[in-house]
Amino acid sequence: MKLTFWEAAQATKATNNWNQWPDFDLTGLEFDSRLIQKNNLFVPLKGENDGHSFIQSAVENGAGAAFWSSAEKAPDDLPVLQVVDTLSAMQDLAVYYLKKMTPTVIAITGSNGKTTTKDMTEAVLAQQFKTYKTQGNYNNDIGLPYTILHMPDETEKLILEMGMDHANEIDFLSRLAHPDVAAITMIGEAHIENLGSRAGIAKAKMEITAGLIANGLLIIPADEPLLMPLIKKLPQTVNTFGLEKADCQAEIIEVQKEYTTFKIKGSSTLFTIPVPGKYNVGNALIAITIGKWFEVSEEKIQAGLVDFQLTKNRTEWLKSSTGIEILSDVYNANPTAMNLVLDSFSQMPTQGKRVAVLGDMLELGPDSTNMHASVNEHLNPTEIAEVVLYGTEMHALYKILTSKYQEKQIHYFKKEEKEALIKTVKSILEPEDMVVLKASNGMGLNEVVTKLLEI
Repeated sequence: MKLTFWEAAQATKATNNWNQWPDFDLTGLEFDSRLIQKNNLFVPLKGENDGHSFIQSAVENGAGAAFWSSAEKAPDDLPVLQVVDTLSAMQDLAVYYLKKMTPTVIAITGSNGKTTTKDMTEAVLAQQFKTYKTQGNYNNDIGLPYTILHMPDETEKLILEMGMDHANEIDFLSRLAHPDVAAITMIGEAHIENLGSRAGIAKAKMEITAGLIANGLLIIPADEPLLMPLIKKLPQTVNTFGLEKADCQAEIIEVQKEYTTFKIKGSSTLFTIPVPGKYNVGNALIAITIGKWFEVSEEKIQAGLVDFQLTKNRTEWLKSSTGIEILSDVYNANPTAMNLVLDSFSQMPTQGKRVAVLGDMLELGPDSTNMHASVNEHLNPTEIAEVVLYGTEMHALYKILTSKYQEKQIHYFKKEEKEALIKTVKSILEPEDMVVLKASNGMGLNEVVTKLLEI
């Protein structure tokens, strides 16, 4: 980190006599006292536990300084910066650091696929630039400034994932980061409980333009009519992506369980991504558009995409010791995303049978029952031989599928019956079978994945 103690004080408008301490270089920043290293700046956040109570741990681990906003007396032997709110101070420091280091900022949001798109974009830009991306799911008002303050000194392109649960959250993140390029992967139903409708979700995702620079680029899906009225008065360049009538348009050549190959309109270059499904082609089209915006050659874009590293639990192929192929997609879920995964999975070549294990999709609001039931249209017994449903909301889908599937082909378990679910899935699967697991993270299907790997 290229910051000094005095710089941090001035950037955050610290109110105490901080200049009584000699200036010194800060080596980093952490809000978890256990991660503190020598001369780090400790940021005690107030949550379920007040971070100020861990100041001694931070000091013992080598903290060089700390923000402070507690009524409790600050340590006398540690340089502290008295601020009104420690989180706001970290955010202000991130704004200052961006201005100082001047990386190009790329912001990515969407109801699904934003992490995969972030990974693809980083892989493409890394072919030509020094890059840094959001680590894990650090995509909120804490994680985003933390990411900024952890980027390596030499970073030229900073790829930031922006997440949200409510309106105005992405607006805040966008104004903090002032992106040069912004992308929306898709408009689904995630957090519809808080935003009222898909139109409300579209409006919330468009908040990513709040801080987008005037001569910047916005990338949106060509097949999303809810976004079209919202882009009419934007001063920025707007590019679309998709499989039809898009600025960056793909033709899918081949889909296998471990890769997808496609071309883009106007080019003979063959692109391959190490993940299945047309929805992942959409994510790749965003990365291609961003690469071209920054004048990365198609050959370099091709090289970046072919072996990009996917963040764990995002469309991850695994295999049990007996040869059962497991498609784990258990980090999040909404109807649009689940339907896309099922459509892709239904066409995957296999020597055995296909099985789907589907759990509740959370935060869908009052129309949750109908949304779960609508997944019925993407399940066919000639393609997916057996279906295992898990959770209160999935009972609506179970009732509909009983008229389509035979009794032995459809299974339902309440949330408290996870052990029974695991036992049943294990009894269903045989070597050479293929199984997909999809649900919101809160359903804990990652535990089921772990058990299936033991078969």
